[in-house]
Amino acid sequence: MSIRNFNGKCVVITGAGGGLGKALVRVFLQAGASVVALDRDLQALHALQQSIFTDTPSQAPSLLTAVCDVTQLPSCEAAIAQATSRFGGTDVLINNAGIAHRSAFSDTQVDVLRRVMEVNFFGAVHCTHAAIANLRQRKGMVIVVSSVAGFSPLIGRTGYAASKHALHGFFDSLRTEVEDDGVDVLIVCPSFIETGIDRAALGADGQTAAYARKTTGATTQPAEVAAAILKAAHQRKTLLLFSFTAKAAWWLSRLWPTRYAAIMKRRLQAEIFPITRP
Repeated sequence: MSIRNFNGKCVVITGAGGGLGKALVRVFLQAGASVVALDRDLQALHALQQSIFTDTPSQAPSLLTAVCDVTQLPSCEAAIAQATSRFGGTDVLINNAGIAHRSAFSDTQVDVLRRVMEVNFFGAVHCTHAAIANLRQRKGMVIVVSSVAGFSPLIGRTGYAASKHALHGFFDSLRTEVEDDGVDVLIVCPSFIETGIDRAALGADGQTAAYARKTTGATTQPAEVAAAILKAAHQRKTLLLFSFTAKAAWWLSRLWPTRYAAIMKRRLQAEIFPITRP
């Protein structure tokens, strides 16, 4: 299989104002791509644009920023139209936008779970639907940022895990529909990344959770993950398990699922149930 070259291609990235999103913008600009950075936070987009202009002014003309609410299909369609107007079309769509929640299901308002699904799952569906005809025409690529929670259980994050599991079912199935047209689909499963997503996680009532964050395994930097995603995209991989933790979780959750669940619960349940239950 040939190596993908992103020089001169148009890459659309959602959630571009966050830690991993910003890192993805930088690595694809460095790879010679034109980048359309989407986020619902206008201030974050302005900061991103200014940082690119300051650090690498030669890349600034290759960056377009646009406000986009991925939970709204018309907003996604408008963003893809902007990409076409500015750069001629979309060659790569990176569905990176996401939110998290941390709370026991029994304590959580159902609207919180619905909000997580709207952003993490339907946000990716909306953007992909808006871009799919263009991606087929240009034999492009869809990259989806999932998580270890996309293939294994995660205590206190039922809605988050559900949204990531849904991404796997959807995009693994979509791949079977578009691969014969030359469209690649890459699902990325990192473990814990040092970004703001977990610090901004929703609590049981939809407000920011106040729990202390715990992790399993080492926390990685966004730039490391972004570089690995670019490499996997070059190689046209279908799945990227980033970090030893993600790889270990993949195999253990399949070969010995009860053991995996026991280890995960022991390490993480204290952040959801800080007081031992009788």
